[in-house]
Amino acid sequence: MFRKMLFVFSALVVVSMLATACGGGQGETPAPTAPLAVDTPGTGTEPGQVATEAPQPVSQASGYGQTLAAVKSRGNVVCGVHNELLGFGYIDENGRNVGFDIDFCRAVAAAVLGDPEAIEAVTITAADRGPMLQTGEVDLVPRNMTWTSKRDAEWGNFTWITFYDGQGFLVRADSGVTSLEDMDGATVCVTTGTTTEKNLATSFADAGLTYEAVTFEETSAVYGAYEEGRCDVATSDKSQLAAVRAGFENPDDHLILDITISKEPLTPAVPTGDAQWLDIVKTVIWGLINAEEYGITSANVEEMKASPDAGVRALLGVEGEADWGFATLGLSPDSLANAITAVGNYGEIYDRYFGADGIAFTLDRGLNNLWTEGGLIYALPPAAIYYAFKRYMVSGLTAGAVKS
Repeated sequence: MFRKMLFVFSALVVVSMLATACGGGQGETPAPTAPLAVDTPGTGTEPGQVATEAPQPVSQASGYGQTLAAVKSRGNVVCGVHNELLGFGYIDENGRNVGFDIDFCRAVAAAVLGDPEAIEAVTITAADRGPMLQTGEVDLVPRNMTWTSKRDAEWGNFTWITFYDGQGFLVRADSGVTSLEDMDGATVCVTTGTTTEKNLATSFADAGLTYEAVTFEETSAVYGAYEEGRCDVATSDKSQLAAVRAGFENPDDHLILDITISKEPLTPAVPTGDAQWLDIVKTVIWGLINAEEYGITSANVEEMKASPDAGVRALLGVEGEADWGFATLGLSPDSLANAITAVGNYGEIYDRYFGADGIAFTLDRGLNNLWTEGGLIYALPPAAIYYAFKRYMVSGLTAGAVKS
């Protein structure tokens, strides 16, 4: 009996719900939703008119495309850079801004404007990086900057890791210091407003050690104070320590300890609010990395345009089946070809400053080798690579080339 009553009650509930859904309830009936009015220039649809079923351009958030338009109108890319860090961003003997980071700025200018020299290199301090991105005073900051979750949330949009690093310590060779514990009570020179300063505090606190920080806003002041003996230790990214040590009068008098206390993924960043510009900068970086994988160099770009590899042709703008999204990004098909011609592929940029014959100093690539060579440098491919792989797999299976 109970089961029958439960069945009847359940049936009544279901019927009641269906009646309400169909408008039979006593509550107010929601007003029908009006079709969205569309005001899209060039579509023939005026404000207040109902959109037709015809395909519409993908709508973009406010701000999309503004940076590219400003860059083209102004005729240059404004980059916030270092001008005193050997190898990464510095002034050469001809008074020209050069360096690993600055070459990425030039690559973007070559891709967007067709001219790698169409840049305005604005010198900024470490403390300036966040504010300059937040205010949009620069288009790009390629200034040996660590990508952190907090900075990503507060400063701007980080693009793609161009250099894997870690924080270390520089000491005098005759100091007898070989471990973190040996630095207990030491004076340490460090750049303020950096992850370096925070990592220093954290690592010493975790180890139960004390130190006295000697801080400076300018990187050059940090190492000037260290050379003058105002501190026992200097700390920063190991690549920076190597750069500074190479510039000392007697480099062998100083040691970079075999200690790494942090992960420092160095990444160019752009201001928030323009997804197109973020994608443009990322695409240029991906293009330079993939160019090294493919064997495309600054010297063989034209020759490689005739490559049988669809991925190569897509990267260089001559593949019809799929490309790198050039049209969507407002770039010409040869934009990446122009960037590679101007500065070379990722490996060429690295070797220019840090290779065996580098103009700055020698620094083993280590983690900055391509992923195919045991490193972490890896970039997104264009769709053409997938299509080429798919064609290979299909033809291979058909021909019996792939066996279980």
